[in-house]
Amino acid sequence: MIQGTPTASTHTDEREHAPGAESATAIAEVEEQLSVLAGLIRASMRDAALFIDASLQPFAFKLLRHIERYGPTHSSAVAAALYVDKSVISRQAKQLCELGLVRTEVDPDDGRARFLAVTDLARAKLDAVRNGETAIVHKRLSDWPTDDLHQLATLLAQLNTP
Repeated sequence: MIQGTPTASTHTDEREHAPGAESATAIAEVEEQLSVLAGLIRASMRDAALFIDASLQPFAFKLLRHIERYGPTHSSAVAAALYVDKSVISRQAKQLCELGLVRTEVDPDDGRARFLAVTDLARAKLDAVRNGETAIVHKRLSDWPTDDLHQLATLLAQLNTP
């Protein structure tokens, strides 16, 4: 064997590790882009919350959007969906109610339970946010082909599924 010439087993070992190295690099690239996206989303949510009301916290805006998207919902279900304690939802919902953005409705199946529901005022404000300058992600995606948007949503859902 010539010194410095790899043997067949060395090539095999390198090939076995190469996809792992490529995969690790690709994962690092994805992590970096997700970090950038997360920053954009945080900035957008902060600006949107301020647009709705100067006292509104970004998480309250997230809660408001969730209730609008999924309809009247029990606070415990929202807490589970947003991965927070129910007390966080209660505090934020209280402020949203005080601002006239959320109302509580009696659960027709259990008169003791209540749903959180958005008001017409909330719908109007959320529409204004979507059409305003704070909708950073929406604006960046608005020119994408619909098929690409569906593919991105599918891939993100796959990433978000444990």
